[in-house]
Amino acid sequence: MATESSSDAANDKVEQVQPSKLDDLNARRKKAHLGGGEKRIESQHKRGKLTARERLVSFFDDGSFSELDTFVTHRSTDLGLEKQRLEGDAVVTGHGTVDGRQVFAYAQDFTVLGGSLSLVAAQKISKVMDHAMRMGAPIIGINDSGGARIQEG
Repeated sequence: MATESSSDAANDKVEQVQPSKLDDLNARRKKAHLGGGEKRIESQHKRGKLTARERLVSFFDDGSFSELDTFVTHRSTDLGLEKQRLEGDAVVTGHGTVDGRQVFAYAQDFTVLGGSLSLVAAQKISKVMDHAMRMGAPIIGINDSGGARIQEG
């Protein structure tokens, strides 16, 4: 009986902690999905362009897109970048299905630093390419970038 009480108490603690952690995770995900922010998203839309995430979601079969490395940020401290920690670091990567077939993809996010390629963004792209190769699936790249962040070396 004492074990049941301990187990019940532990379950109660988990139930109390989980909602706040899930709320935090959902808030982080929502912020990450804004890329460079609402103003930059609006600017993309005014130009008749979708954001990187919108492009991928519309490319894949409904509800099949699963994003990878959503919360990864750059490591640069040059040119004031240490003050900007934008999750996803200018590229959205993931996988889903197209006509029921497994496909991997990445899309550079122009709303984040002009979609410029950083070391971390390149690593994300390489990682999704590696996943595609292991699975024998195609990889699709959607480029919308102002170039590379050469200050990172």
